[in-house]
Formats: sequence, structure tokens, C-alpha cells
Amino acid sequence: MFLCRTLSGFVLAVASLPAQDLRVDVLDFYGLRKVSESQIRKTLGVREGDRLPPSKGDAEAKLDQIPGVVESHLEAVCCDSGRTILYVGIEERGAPHFDLRESPEGEVVLQEEIVSTYNRFLEAAQTASRRGVTDEDLTHGHPLMADGAGRAIQEMFPALADTQLANIRDVLRNSSDEAQRAMAAYVLVYASRKSDIVNDLQLALKDADAGVRNNAARSLLALSVLAKLDPASEVRISPTWFIEMLNSLSWSDRNRGLRALQTLTDSRDPLVLDQLRARALDALVDMARWKTLSHALPAFILLGRVAGMPEPEIQSAWSRGDRDAVIAAAKKKAR
Repeated sequence: MFLCRTLSGFVLAVASLPAQDLRVDVLDFYGLRKVSESQIRKTLGVREGDRLPPSKGDAEAKLDQIPGVVESHLEAVCCDSGRTILYVGIEERGAPHFDLRESPEGEVVLQEEIVSTYNRFLEAAQTASRRGVTDEDLTHGHPLMADGAGRAIQEMFPALADTQLANIRDVLRNSSDEAQRAMAAYVLVYASRKSDIVNDLQLALKDADAGVRNNAARSLLALSVLAKLDPASEVRISPTWFIEMLNSLSWSDRNRGLRALQTLTDSRDPLVLDQLRARALDALVDMARWKTLSHALPAFILLGRVAGMPEPEIQSAWSRGDRDAVIAAAKKKAR
């Protein structure tokens, strides 16, 4: 469930260290086409082994002044074998852009029972994560943790979602409070009639708040697993916004998009693969080249599918460390 943590704003601690003491073990990039990596590194002033920048906002502001850069985004991710990765995302002028909704302005809020149950669940999930119990079952179309305490609380959500469905949907679409919208995006997927809530969650993929997008993507991933296992569920997930998320400045958005698209491309639907080629080929190439293997693998698999390669051939190329061959095959297919 919590395979990694993003250190948004560099305010969280890893291994009880203050954020300012965290060091960059891996520095990686995406979005670079015309601007060079060396120029980004020079302006950022951070190398592997250095501490994280003292101010995320100040570092991004410096990068934004580089000619040709529209916007930048730094995101520190923990952990790959205990290592902290700093991702530097760059949106260049004329590059694909992931549009987000304006934040809603409504005053609607969730019922207190939902809020208190969700907060209890977060505490249980954090406790389980500290013990290393992170697995979850998505086959029911909603997450169920392997951890007994967390799962027991999650099993309360279906009744709450069904009895408070109208309120949850209203909050997700209209509440000005991003924390309330994030709770709604998580709880909504536990509703019984799952085919009825897909559009709400797909809209939430474009929410202005990263936490809402994160929970909406988690929920839609569970729904995509159900759709694959049980066609009678009538759940239909559009890949469009997940594909668009691959062009996001946020590493978290990209990571969630990759996870969902691995499931959504299992069937090798040619329309979905064509859409990936047209809208996200460059983004996939960036991500397939990432230094952290667990982060690069999903993009590599998608590139292999875009190239029309059989799954065993994709896996064989990965085992050989032959990323360039798959990237070249995907680019050739796109031409």
C-alpha cells in the first residue's frame, strides 16, 4: 500500500532525521527536451550526496527562470533500499500540459462518522506501515489491507458509503476543503454500485490538490482490477486521464498513472496503445530511463506494449538491462 513516501515540501522525516539533514542519494529528471540536464543541475546547485535544498519553493523559483522552462517541480521520494530520490520535473514551453480543475468553493462537508472512521483508518495504516505490513487486496473493487486492524476499519466503509453516497459525491465535486475531498475520494470507492461512481473519481483525477488526485487514482486502480476480473460488474475505466497524468509535473501523478495503465493495457487494446503513443511516448521514455529500477519498470513495460512486443520478450529485455532496445522499438512503432 505505502511502497514509498513523497516528501512534499521536504517536511517529513525519514529514519527520525530532520528534513534538512536528508541527503539526496539519487537525482533524476523528467521533461527535458531542449533544456539540458547539466543546465538544470548547475542552476539547482544540488548533487548526489548533498542535502535536500533548504527551500523547495526557492529551488523551483530558480529553475523557473531558465529560458524555455515554463514550470518546475521538485519531489523527494523515500525510499529505495533506504535511499532518498530527488525527482526534478520540468515543463518546457510547448510541451504537453496536464490541466487541473479550479478548486471548488462550496462549503459542504462529510458527516462526522465518516471523518472519524477515516482518521482511525489512517492511524491504523500508519502503524501497519511502520511494521512493514503494506499489502492490500484490490479484487473486490476497493482496498482491503492485509493488516487486520486496518482491514477491520476499511470494512466499515461500504455501509458508510452507501448511506452517505450523495453527501460524499457532493463533497468530492464541490467542497472547498481539500482534506474533505481527499477523504471523499478514498471512501467513495467502497460504494456497492461501483459502476455509478467511476465518473466522479475520474473527475477527481484532475483535482487541484495532489492528495485528492492520489486517493482518486488509488480508488480507480481498485476499480480497474475489478473490471478486469469481473466483466459483469459493468465497471468501465477510461484510460484517458491516466495517460494525461503521465505528462504531469508531479512524480506522484506519474507514478499513479503508470500503475493504473499497467492494468488497463493488459488486454493490449489498440486504441489505448495508440493513445499512449500519441500523448505520452516522450514521458514514458523519460520514466523508463529512471535510475531507480522499481520506478522505471512500469514505464518500460508500457513501452514494450506500445512497441507490440510479447510480454516474455519485454521481461527478457528488462532482465538483460536492455532498455534502449525497447525504447527504440516503441519509437519506431510510433513513426
